[in-house]
Amino acid sequence: MENPVLSAYTVLIIGAGPAGLFAARELADRGIRVVVLNRDIKPGGLAEYGIFPDKYKMKDGLRCQFKQILASDLVQYYGNVQVNQKGDVKLEQLREMGFNAILIAAGAQGTKRLGIPGEDLCGVYHAKDLVYHYNHLPPFSQMHFEIGQRIGVIGVGNVMADIVHYLIGYLHAQEVIAIARRGPGEIKFDRKEIEPIAANVDVQILDEEIERAAPLMEAIGQDPQKTKAFLHAAIEKAQPCCSNTHFMLRFLLSPVRILGDENGRVCGVELEQNTLVKVDGEVKARGTGRKITIDLDTVIFAIGDAVDPQLGLPVSGGELAKNPNPRFPVEGVSYELYDPESNEPLEGLFVAGWARQASTGLVGITRRDGSNAARAILQYLQNVQPSGNLPLENMRQVLDGLQKPVVTKGDLEILEQVERKRAEELGLMEFKFDTNEEMLAAIGKA
Repeated sequence: MENPVLSAYTVLIIGAGPAGLFAARELADRGIRVVVLNRDIKPGGLAEYGIFPDKYKMKDGLRCQFKQILASDLVQYYGNVQVNQKGDVKLEQLREMGFNAILIAAGAQGTKRLGIPGEDLCGVYHAKDLVYHYNHLPPFSQMHFEIGQRIGVIGVGNVMADIVHYLIGYLHAQEVIAIARRGPGEIKFDRKEIEPIAANVDVQILDEEIERAAPLMEAIGQDPQKTKAFLHAAIEKAQPCCSNTHFMLRFLLSPVRILGDENGRVCGVELEQNTLVKVDGEVKARGTGRKITIDLDTVIFAIGDAVDPQLGLPVSGGELAKNPNPRFPVEGVSYELYDPESNEPLEGLFVAGWARQASTGLVGITRRDGSNAARAILQYLQNVQPSGNLPLENMRQVLDGLQKPVVTKGDLEILEQVERKRAEELGLMEFKFDTNEEMLAAIGKA
């Protein structure tokens, strides 16, 4: 039930992924009005455009929850609106509209780079861009990726597993090598995520890699046999092989240079062999100076993401700067944005999800982070005067003045119906338009 006191407060949320939407639900459940601005036409963020395409049950379950959140009369949704220094609206404009608080939940849209020679060669890609591509997110859906037959994927987390799943199951690549800078004991993927590709693993090379790393693992207190048992258990439960792709896992190797041919295309990667050390309880890789070269025609970095620097907010270590001494902590975590130069919190600005901690956690963790950020905002609002209808009126004026269509909740319902009908006509489990223009045409806003 709406709280007559809290209903005079209005919070703006930038981003409609799990963090932003579950924060919206938490606030709306307390009677607070919420405005959600989203870069994409559809809500969902990585829950819509980051989950592997064949996980229909998971995606449908999340979409149902998102629809329930947006159905609230206290939640307004505006899609196809980009907030950054070069976008449709700048953060400075939004701060002047009179919202009682603003939550940044726009994810980590920047690209993390290693800063090594050759990263700009043709055939070098970032995992996020490829994930967006095969999940039909404009404009990534329209990009051309020149994926060869011998591919190196840098990183050994769940994103690596999804990328390799795509390379094996959809592109039927000849050979894929997942490269980790640390040892087998630091693999980050879940067993369920590796099962779709485990049948393609070269078990002999895997065992040789674990045996090679075993002395280093034992020296820092790790049990190589436990890691080997974990990986073999995944292989035993592997889904049926869908291609002849040869998949290898290689450990203790850090890229130092990507090699190119005379046409500016990837032809290999130079790697430094590492050893393992333990620093303050954390396992770290240390270079040995010894180097090897692997022939490749494609390199895909699956090493995490960074926030968008174009948001116009202070960035530290690839993440938005947060108050080191939070005034409104939740479970000991700071959700307050901060200006390191003035050593002051950015009043009324909060952050959640991957915008707070890039590439951390799957949907469930991001959902919880959004809810906790909302709880931090609720603490903050106890010391703030309500704003009435002023921010809503200001927002409508700005959106009406944009030279582009803005998508509302009603538009989303129409788009859902059109895409569902198209899927039925084509005999598909789901259908997505590849361009914003097609989606806008489907809802009559082209």
